[in-house]
Amino acid sequence: TEIKTSVGAYEALYAALTAFTDPGDEVILIEPHFDSYSVVVEVCGGKPVYVPLKPEGDPNNANNWVLDKAEFEGAFSSKTKLLVVNTPHNPIGKLFSAEEMEFIATTCQKHDVLIISDEVYERCVFPGHDHHRIANVPGAWDRTITVGSAGKSFSMTGYKLGWAVGPQPLISTLQAVHQTAVYSAPTILQEVIARCVEREIQLKGHEEAYHTQLPKIMEEGCSQIISACKDAGLGVVEPFGGYFILVDTSPLGLEFDTSQVEYDVQCVHWLTEHKKLAGIPLSLFFGKNKHISEKYIRLCFAKSEQTLKAGGDIIRDILK
Repeated sequence: TEIKTSVGAYEALYAALTAFTDPGDEVILIEPHFDSYSVVVEVCGGKPVYVPLKPEGDPNNANNWVLDKAEFEGAFSSKTKLLVVNTPHNPIGKLFSAEEMEFIATTCQKHDVLIISDEVYERCVFPGHDHHRIANVPGAWDRTITVGSAGKSFSMTGYKLGWAVGPQPLISTLQAVHQTAVYSAPTILQEVIARCVEREIQLKGHEEAYHTQLPKIMEEGCSQIISACKDAGLGVVEPFGGYFILVDTSPLGLEFDTSQVEYDVQCVHWLTEHKKLAGIPLSLFFGKNKHISEKYIRLCFAKSEQTLKAGGDIIRDILK
């Protein structure tokens, strides 16, 4: 009664947002954010309220991208129904600290706001760093739905199996949406992931456990992209978890007419066409504050060794 499987974490997020967003409700989104959040809120008749992460100090450290506390608290109103938080963060790679989670949870408690915590990259936290769950903050469990992903946790994203965890009253409401949308997640996929989970429980703490190996694999892939970018003179925002890294394309010296289309969108098209390097424009992750990181693009390091090497070679030669 406190766990609901879903057709991917995406469907769990959809069901949670749909279950609790009524027309006129405001939903606070910390941006940059996964693009589906705002779309679902708007389809439900809700209003996204955007609060940005901003670099404080060294912008090349993902954990230095933080909330302005006054701005965050000022985003709440009598219409605020939900807040969505994502850690490890896509696309920045930030890990919200225990102190940040406590601040967010306490503010939500103060305003009686529900929390959806997107933690799909929880098993991709780099060695030596910690993942903090907002549901573990005293008093937060009763108002929090935590979303996880089997695809991200076991590197089998095509299996499209996820879950939502939370108190029974919230999960039962989410389940009503899930049941009318997809009815159930495929049984065979649940059986496969159940066996994966059982194996991880048995091997917990051992080197052969996949959840011991995965953070190291992700960190190594990230390190290869960082090395290539530095060799090419490109700045990066070094992440501490997840699949992605932000790259500052300013040193490329590209100029585009931005009167109709954002710089980063045109930059990604140029890189794909002329350098065969595929990325995602960061502006797509913003609803309001695109100016904060207008020349950043997102690259993915959750790739095969062959692809990482090919990508690294392209990046090193990118200014030639």
